[in-house]
Amino acid sequence: MSEILNEVLAANDIYADNFGDKGNLAMPPKRRFAILTCMDARLDPAKFAGLAEGDAHVIRNAGGRASDDAIRSLVISYKLLGTREWFVIHHTDCGMETFTNEIIRDLLANSLETAEFDGKQWRDVGKGPGSRAGEYIEFLTINNLEQSVVDDVERIRSHPLVPKNIAIYGFIYDVKSGRLIEVPEASRIGRATI
Repeated sequence: MSEILNEVLAANDIYADNFGDKGNLAMPPKRRFAILTCMDARLDPAKFAGLAEGDAHVIRNAGGRASDDAIRSLVISYKLLGTREWFVIHHTDCGMETFTNEIIRDLLANSLETAEFDGKQWRDVGKGPGSRAGEYIEFLTINNLEQSVVDDVERIRSHPLVPKNIAIYGFIYDVKSGRLIEVPEASRIGRATI
């Protein structure tokens, strides 16, 4: 077994030993809201939003983008589990700002091994073969952080499966300070209208 696997299983043993009555938590989130945010390891939504287990749904993907799958999760969150407010939270220093669709597609076409970033550009250090399958993926990269929050809130708000009575807020999490900074235009677009 790998060292990481051993560490995860050991941590789980400790967690399970202290699980208490968490097995009795209800399926619907107690505080009736959901967060869509980035998978970046520096973000801990439970800490920055004051969550305990069972409080809220947290949906994560690269960039915290309003992809079809993220919207699918949000629709299930309100329709079947009763959430009434949603937060779209992107963050500063996001890796999704460091490349474009073309860059990642070219990297994947050359090699499937991990690429390197020198702070300015990505370069492929792996050996082939790669795959051109990346040509069919929209990676939802970010070239303007604030605008990406606005765009995602707007995409969610205008989706035909999202009711107008759900409030959608737009924020940027500052990885240097831990603060949530509202994107007023996004929150305006996301305002509940019923």
